[in-house]
Amino acid sequence: MKNTIAACWLAALPSAGAALAQDYPTRPVEITVAFTPGAVTDIFARSLAEGFSRQLGQRFIVVNKAGATGAIGSAAVARAAPDGYSLLFTPAVSITVLPLQNSAVGYTHKSFDTICQTFKNEMVVVARPQSRFKTVADVIAAAKADPGGVNYGHLGVASIPHLAMTELSLYANVSFNAIPFKGDAEVMQNVLGGHTDFGSVVLSSAVGGGVNIIGLFGDQRNPSIPDVPTLKEQGFDVAPVSFGGIVAPGGTPTPIKAKLADACRAAALGESYSKLARGVGQPVDFYADGAAFAQRLDRDVVDKARLLKALGELK
Repeated sequence: MKNTIAACWLAALPSAGAALAQDYPTRPVEITVAFTPGAVTDIFARSLAEGFSRQLGQRFIVVNKAGATGAIGSAAVARAAPDGYSLLFTPAVSITVLPLQNSAVGYTHKSFDTICQTFKNEMVVVARPQSRFKTVADVIAAAKADPGGVNYGHLGVASIPHLAMTELSLYANVSFNAIPFKGDAEVMQNVLGGHTDFGSVVLSSAVGGGVNIIGLFGDQRNPSIPDVPTLKEQGFDVAPVSFGGIVAPGGTPTPIKAKLADACRAAALGESYSKLARGVGQPVDFYADGAAFAQRLDRDVVDKARLLKALGELK
């Protein structure tokens, strides 16, 4: 008798989930951004939220929960009910690198279900116009001639610009003197002032900043800087990126995730969001579906663990 009841209950689950998805959403949906208002991540999230609202006919509200490099907001969503009403818009670093550095954050990337990837920030190597460095090969040659004597600026320890250069140094078997700064703007100022030999920054920070962009960490050239070759073109098979998008608490019903995924695709590839993405130097393949996003997060954990171990930052 008990087995019969259990079988009937399990058989009813798909139809119950479908009914739930058909009604969803019946109230406003909260999208958490684990950083302060006004940052690029926040701007992306707000544009995407507008697209979700248009697609699903309900308000999608962006809420900023900044702190601990994204851990506070990410942890809050990881603990939220998996009902589709609490989502997280996040760069991968917050849910891949942070848990590797500190397990006390209370979550891993597996604590979330991926909905869609909606941005892909590429890194670039920059030098002042008067610099002797005109190509990445020039930088590597100088580092080989003077191990540890060539310095560069980056966003901070274990940031993607820092990890990108770490991967390059491992690939080319050279060492640099890495100098952390509080932000890309400060990195650029020190590069232009001649206080550092070069810098590693996010592409959107470099465009129009008065520096020479001598290399792009990417699989293909970026349309916003078509004349700048990738590091791969220059002989260095290194292309780390900062990517991210929308995730939901783990265990969110599949029908709800499917509905969110369809809305996300329409919103991310719509004219409004696409125009914003192009304006800040996003590559043509900034969007990916939930399955591809999940695979990239899995790879990112492996790649970043290797780099953090090289830096002595793996806990």
